Amino acid sequence: MQDLTPEALEEYLEFNTPLLLDVREQWEWDKCHFDEAKLLPMGQIMANIDTLDKNQEMVVICHHGIRSMQVVRYFESIGFTSMINLRGGIDAWAKTIDHSMALY
Repeated sequence: MQDLTPEALEEYLEFNTPLLLDVREQWEWDKCHFDEAKLLPMGQIMANIDTLDKNQEMVVICHHGIRSMQVVRYFESIGFTSMINLRGGIDAWAKTIDHSMALY
């Protein structure tokens, strides 16, 4: 697992196109999100696990990086191979990279 800061992820995304998987709740997504991201709330992962490709590179995103870290660890435990956690979550991204994103 990689655990990337917002700055490192911004640089990484210039040359790579992983799936951006947002594991927050719908109400959080409605406040701010990456346009290219797929929303799959943490509580719905088990019911939708078969819709994800275990070999696809993924950046998992949440509010502060804690839920996403848990999801990444779970995914790795069941055979997902290329996982990245956004350290500090979308909150850190909004504070350091995209100041137009709403904070909550």
